[in-house]
Amino acid sequence: MKTVENIFNPKPAHFVGDGFRVHNFIPSYAPTTRMSPFIMLDYNSTYNFPPSAIPKGVGVHPHRGFETVTIAYKGRVEHGDSSGGGGIIGEGDVQWMTAASGVLHKEFHETEWSKTGGDFQMVQLWVNLPAKDKMSAPKYQALVHADIPKVELENNGGIIEVISGDYNGVKGGASTFTPLHLMNAKLNKGGVVTFDFPAHYNTALLIIAGNVTVNDTFKAATDKMVLFYNDGDKFTVKADDDAIVLVLSGEPIDEPIASYGPFVMNTMEEIQEAFEDFNSGKFGNLV
Repeated sequence: MKTVENIFNPKPAHFVGDGFRVHNFIPSYAPTTRMSPFIMLDYNSTYNFPPSAIPKGVGVHPHRGFETVTIAYKGRVEHGDSSGGGGIIGEGDVQWMTAASGVLHKEFHETEWSKTGGDFQMVQLWVNLPAKDKMSAPKYQALVHADIPKVELENNGGIIEVISGDYNGVKGGASTFTPLHLMNAKLNKGGVVTFDFPAHYNTALLIIAGNVTVNDTFKAATDKMVLFYNDGDKFTVKADDDAIVLVLSGEPIDEPIASYGPFVMNTMEEIQEAFEDFNSGKFGNLV
């Protein structure tokens, strides 16, 4: 069995822009080398935003060398990037943006949603790219909730939504540069699910809703992260009440990491080049 290394409480929240109130788990609790290829996990736990005539969010900013993955649980986000990607991320949808060689990006609460406000809950992951792919062309994958492959569990245990990787032979809709599994386990009370990932994959759970028991022993409540040792393949999750669990597991990218702000490369020279390219307009235009 893959055993539990630690269960983390959320760090104090901070705002990214004025529209995302997040708790950072990676790298705050698990450094980038520990959770590679996942190099950042910001979690906007359920937070009620009041109505606003002007959508809240984050203005134009650059990215290079990695991918951003935004998973919407409550609320709606409107976004766009300089490569032509963009749209609206509704509840249950996933936005998978490959910044790679460089894009400008902006993300705000969706205009109509902002007028009424409401509960907002999101996850944003940064996924590293191997050196050979860091300067590839940007691309965008819009994963609409209705189209995300789903697996029904036995005994009315719930469903597994497979975003990337596979569960019991059902493959996720997102294409990835390195092997990684990302899925939502939406479990009914009493539902039990077993996951099986290679021992050397870095693996964690984020409890989005409800309370669960991992490996029949470890209790984890809403908004906590469960980190596993790299010592086994399988683990179980049981829902103590209706629960949603984000499952992430990936093969580490064993390469140097150099990062500064919105750029993640392999050397500081490449970081300097990223700043020069950004300042000279090579990331395109976005208003």
